[in-house]
Amino acid sequence: MLKIFSNPSQIITIDTGGENLKRGKRLKDINVLSGYSILVENEKIKDFIPNESVYKYSPYQKINLEDKIILPGLVDCHTHTVFSGSRANEFREKLNGKSYEEIAASGGGISNTVESVRKTSFNKLIKIAGKRIEYFISQGVTSLEIKSGYGLDFESEIKILEVIKKLNKIYPIDIVPTFLGAHTIPNEYKSNRAEYISLIIEEMLPFVAKNNLAEFCDGFCESTAFSAEEIDLIFSSAKKHNLNLKLHADQFNSIGGLDIALKHNVTSADHLEVINESDIKKISNSEIVCVLLPGVSFFLNYNYAPARKLIENNVIVALASDFNPGSSHIYGLNFIMSLAALKMGMTIEETISAVTINSAKALKMNNKIGSLEINKSADFAVFDTTDYADIVYSIGKNLNYMTVKNGEIIYKSGIS
Repeated sequence: MLKIFSNPSQIITIDTGGENLKRGKRLKDINVLSGYSILVENEKIKDFIPNESVYKYSPYQKINLEDKIILPGLVDCHTHTVFSGSRANEFREKLNGKSYEEIAASGGGISNTVESVRKTSFNKLIKIAGKRIEYFISQGVTSLEIKSGYGLDFESEIKILEVIKKLNKIYPIDIVPTFLGAHTIPNEYKSNRAEYISLIIEEMLPFVAKNNLAEFCDGFCESTAFSAEEIDLIFSSAKKHNLNLKLHADQFNSIGGLDIALKHNVTSADHLEVINESDIKKISNSEIVCVLLPGVSFFLNYNYAPARKLIENNVIVALASDFNPGSSHIYGLNFIMSLAALKMGMTIEETISAVTINSAKALKMNNKIGSLEINKSADFAVFDTTDYADIVYSIGKNLNYMTVKNGEIIYKSGIS
């Protein structure tokens, strides 16, 4: 179907000139078009045409977006969307003074969710996660990463990845699966860490790769999870199975995660709340995307990642929700953008680049999504405002009016 998305007040193209990323000071260059419409053909952007020329395209279906703005479809590149159970009681404990690490050490945290997920059926997980995905779509999210990591045994980790695979068939957005068996050491292996790491390397990774259940392998390099040396072993194995790599690093402690990230040339290094100056210098000018997660800092009342220092050092910075039950029970991506602006000193323009083109790069999808450029996928988020600043200014309010994936309208406000 030939379509014209016509008469918007603004089109925020994030034009990259073919580079398909925004590094350092270029994050603020988002390229605003006024007086243009978008011509879509065969699921891709064919052209940007002046509004006064729209009448010439009479065979085309026209979608009037007067008094609206168009952004590239939003990309949430770090989530843990498939989980069951509630950690509200832990939230209560946190408010009473316990730290995230203390709660984890007492048997709560990830282990709590693992117990619930192991008991929850495949179909029930589909139903639970499906509602969350529908909410992401309603915000303008057209591509979503989902990690495993709440199973922590062979059967349950594979179950989560199979759920993600099924969700990707059910819903019209791109859902990118990540294997996170190295999330933490499960309770039954606390006295024998090496055995669990062997399980990951010798059984989980080969099965995941053989059955195409994940595009990425992730790991949590932290004093309460896995050491840098352990992550090194796991990543070396994952690379042999042709899996791309992501890394949770420097969330609470800096224990060598960035060196492992650089050694293995990971696609993204995520968290970085306590990254030090020397590691910032190391990652400067690299192709590694630094995915910052201000929702975690807000939820845990903890350090925010040094976004300004990273940007000033020419780093590729992305933002994501880290939606999960324990440390960021937040899946409003516009709220994440507001936090990044208010708490990390990012400009409105930088936050927009960070949830579009750079988040797409964090999923190795930036050659086809993340910016509105000719011949890229027609993935849009249409907001009910005439000024893109409102998206960040309207804290906690979802202004998305329409979500478009590959040129098809998959969500429209007020229509169930």
